[in-house]
Amino acid sequence: MSRPAASAPAVVGAAPADPVVAPPADLRGGAGGARPPWLLLGSLWVTQYIGIGFLTVGLVAVLREAGTSLDTLGLLSLLGLVWPLKLLWAPLLDRYGSRRLGHYRSWLLVLQSGMVLALLGMLPLDDPAAALGPLAALSAVFVLLSATQDVAADALSVRLLRPADRGVAGGVQVAASYLGTVLGGGVCVLVYDRWGWHAAVLLLAALTLAALVVVAAFREPPRPEDGGAAGSSADGSGGGVPWGAVVSVFRRPGVPAWALVVVPLLYGGVAGVWALTSPALVDAGWSLARIGVVSGVVVSVPALVAGLVSGWLVRRLGRAAVLVAGGAVLVLSTAGLAPLLLGAAPLVGTVSALSGFLVAYTALNVVIYTVSMDLSRPATGGSDFTALTTVALLVSFAAGSLALLVAGLGGYVLSAVLFAGLALVGVGLGLRWLRSPAGRAAASGALTA
Repeated sequence: MSRPAASAPAVVGAAPADPVVAPPADLRGGAGGARPPWLLLGSLWVTQYIGIGFLTVGLVAVLREAGTSLDTLGLLSLLGLVWPLKLLWAPLLDRYGSRRLGHYRSWLLVLQSGMVLALLGMLPLDDPAAALGPLAALSAVFVLLSATQDVAADALSVRLLRPADRGVAGGVQVAASYLGTVLGGGVCVLVYDRWGWHAAVLLLAALTLAALVVVAAFREPPRPEDGGAAGSSADGSGGGVPWGAVVSVFRRPGVPAWALVVVPLLYGGVAGVWALTSPALVDAGWSLARIGVVSGVVVSVPALVAGLVSGWLVRRLGRAAVLVAGGAVLVLSTAGLAPLLLGAAPLVGTVSALSGFLVAYTALNVVIYTVSMDLSRPATGGSDFTALTTVALLVSFAAGSLALLVAGLGGYVLSAVLFAGLALVGVGLGLRWLRSPAGRAAASGALTA
């Protein structure tokens, strides 16, 4: 990729565009300068969220309509906790793999096939409310396979993409999550409502199978470390499972400041404000159906576009510029949420504010994903990227609960101001980090060794 022209517009208060360097010798960017595998990565990321979107949004609506209690639905939502647990087995994917089939491709062939089979296993359960046990078991299997597939897909992105491509990859990944959620949580529910359970499940399986076809056609370049001597692993694991990579990534230059300070502030702040919106909408008199459509589908469309645009802007203007832009939109959209937080929720104004807030979150998320790729090492990309992003995931869970607790004590507005303030502190510290030697080295690819 070429470096942005010198005449490109500058962004006030942002660092200059990130430097672009040639791909390292380990085939980053593809063998022989091949184009990045966007179709492969995009299809994998979308299919993760198609299934997850259906299980966490669409299936909840289906079961609730059938009379399933809220307590039972709450227990089913605990399946999402499997996602951060993937950190425990991520090193296995970095260590073991087939040289003949491709290190991570061999994992993806098995995992994607398993996801299709888990979905097909749900076909006989055409009365899901009466078959909660088998349905929950198959859903748990699917989430487990999907979380593990995410490790392999992220590892491929770390290894094969050049520094100049990582921003686009972050945008594609975030946009794919929204597209998958819309397809799984929206389109598949409409299919269920019109044609029934079998049609909805077959659609999910067909979309997941489409990604498997892409995986089968992909040829992964061999990893240099696969041909090395035992004991040459990047984390000093002596050729064994690189469990130490999960910890050693946090000892690398600049990583603690970014991953343990900046990212928790950004994710915690944004997650805290967003957690307030659903109960505030209920208090304002919105029906659960309207909340589901607006929060799960309508606002996802501008967020999807924002993911792709943010990724492109990272490549054109740099990580810092997009971080600042995301912070600015966060301030404006949080202010736009004031009527809702005070008890009034006019449709147009509320949808606009919610959309703006999700656009801001998306821009910040693209930067976080991009820097996570910057800081991950090719030999242990699955472990590194998973460790860095799992911190953010755990913080998001905690922040949402804490924000509701603060709102119970001091009201929605106080809680929103406090958590938006945390996110803005994160933007400031993040901008400082991106301008630091560690941040510039990460953006240039100098820290991937």
